[in-house]
Amino acid sequence: MPTRKSFFATPDDAEAAFYEALERADLDAMMAIWAEDEEIVCVLPGGPRLAGYTLVREAWRRIFESGFRLNLRVTALSQVVNPFTAIHSRVEHVAVEGDDSTFAPIVATNIFVRGALGWRLVVRHTSPAPPEFEGEIPKILH
Repeated sequence: MPTRKSFFATPDDAEAAFYEALERADLDAMMAIWAEDEEIVCVLPGGPRLAGYTLVREAWRRIFESGFRLNLRVTALSQVVNPFTAIHSRVEHVAVEGDDSTFAPIVATNIFVRGALGWRLVVRHTSPAPPEFEGEIPKILH
């Protein structure tokens, strides 16, 4: 686990750092956003539920070592924030750098908690957007 972590003053700061790390394929930066906790959970599109820091890190390592660089355009659907928890619902439009192809939009839920080290990601759940999704943001996704 990384020994030095960035301080994220807001859940928006943590989420911005997440997307930057994802586009740079930077594993250390990615894991600096996650809570160092065995209770963290990540579900990637079409993938299993990964629980715990080690499994989440390994999944991101495999993605980043694939050699694909991703470009994202993120649309906010909703956001709920209280003093210690934030839930962000997003639509992610993903393209591979240097390739003309794009993936179907992805629906993402990012959940952050606030602790002594600022805001940290504890749950990320992603799934392909429904087939009828054509750029319009539906009121109900799941």
